[in-house]
Amino acid sequence: MYFDPMYFVFILPAFLLSAWASWATRSRFEKWSHVPTRSGATGESVARFLLEQNGLSNVAVVPVRGALSDHYDPREHVVRLSEPVFYGRSISAMAVAAHETGHAIQHARGYAPMILRNMAVPLASIGSNLGMLIIFAGFLLSLTPVVWAGIGLFSAVVAFQVITLPVELDASSRGKAELFRLGMVAPEERAGVSQVLTAAAMTYVGAALSAISTLAYYVLRAGSMGDRRRA
Repeated sequence: MYFDPMYFVFILPAFLLSAWASWATRSRFEKWSHVPTRSGATGESVARFLLEQNGLSNVAVVPVRGALSDHYDPREHVVRLSEPVFYGRSISAMAVAAHETGHAIQHARGYAPMILRNMAVPLASIGSNLGMLIIFAGFLLSLTPVVWAGIGLFSAVVAFQVITLPVELDASSRGKAELFRLGMVAPEERAGVSQVLTAAAMTYVGAALSAISTLAYYVLRAGSMGDRRRA
């Protein structure tokens, strides 16, 4: 392996988008975390109310440590909210709670992309852990078939990232729609909710583009190895 400027041509745009999205997510969450909701509801109560209104009172809502560590666990049927969201009474807390509740609604409705993503987790985990190692080993040993084997494994990671996009975008859309439908968001609060959810969605766009760009680069490199061998 050697320093290849072409790598940065492939990766830099996606890297910059990911960096911006990460900054925007934290910045907007921080901004709107200081703006209380008119209702004064906590993230926990928002999540519980949305779940109950969708017939999902069996889904638990619990706090979890860590900043922006919020997620829905489909195996345990639990919405886990970070402590600032669980106990918070801000627009940010409401938006994040609604997003994670959106995942629970997806699960209950049998949303196909979510089912596919859950099925892809084991293979994506293997591809993430072994794919890059095999690719690097193939390049170091100049073994094109080994490089392609690594690319095949890493493709599972790319597929997972691509499938994740509609899942996350739809969860935000569902959560926001429920907040609006049930009158939990005042007109002056809608912009804040949208900003928080849009910034969070862009982190997944950046992650998917980074994975696709990385895969494209290694496919190009593997193809050039084959060309040199035939020359």
